[in-house]
Amino acid sequence: MDRKGLRTASRRVVLCALLAAVMTALKEAMALLPNIEPVSLLIIVYTLVFGTNVFYIIYTFVLLEGLLYGFQLWWVSYLYIWPLLALAVLLIGRRRERPPLVWAVVSGTFGLSFGALDALPYLAGGTAAAFSRWVSGIPFDLIHCGGNFFLALVLVRPLLQTLTLTRDRLC
Repeated sequence: MDRKGLRTASRRVVLCALLAAVMTALKEAMALLPNIEPVSLLIIVYTLVFGTNVFYIIYTFVLLEGLLYGFQLWWVSYLYIWPLLALAVLLIGRRRERPPLVWAVVSGTFGLSFGALDALPYLAGGTAAAFSRWVSGIPFDLIHCGGNFFLALVLVRPLLQTLTLTRDRLC
């Protein structure tokens, strides 16, 4: 690899680590609000700006979560839940011109389905274990849905503009 390629790769590693750290720090800053989190919004924005490179950011974030809270069964679900959101954004299309309402609906729907997706690893304990985990979390999923919808509706456009400018200057 030549010098320029090495510099570009180094910048990508640093940028992905920085964006994962920002996601972690913002999640922790909002931890007092139950199930209102910026992670879904940031994954949508990161996917729109960085495309498939978002998976480096996501898995760095997931690793940080495991280091902070321990590698337990909930952590396994993070390995597929957050990438599913990025895949949904990629499937819908990376067109930044889509109105914020589209991304707010995607984010809200994701928040509503989070509990069902999170319950999947608990199928190892039987369908009753997974079902009871999902049903007991429905009130939190409703809050998650509303918080995600509102955050995306208000913040997706300014975050996209800011991150696109930053990307263009750094990369």
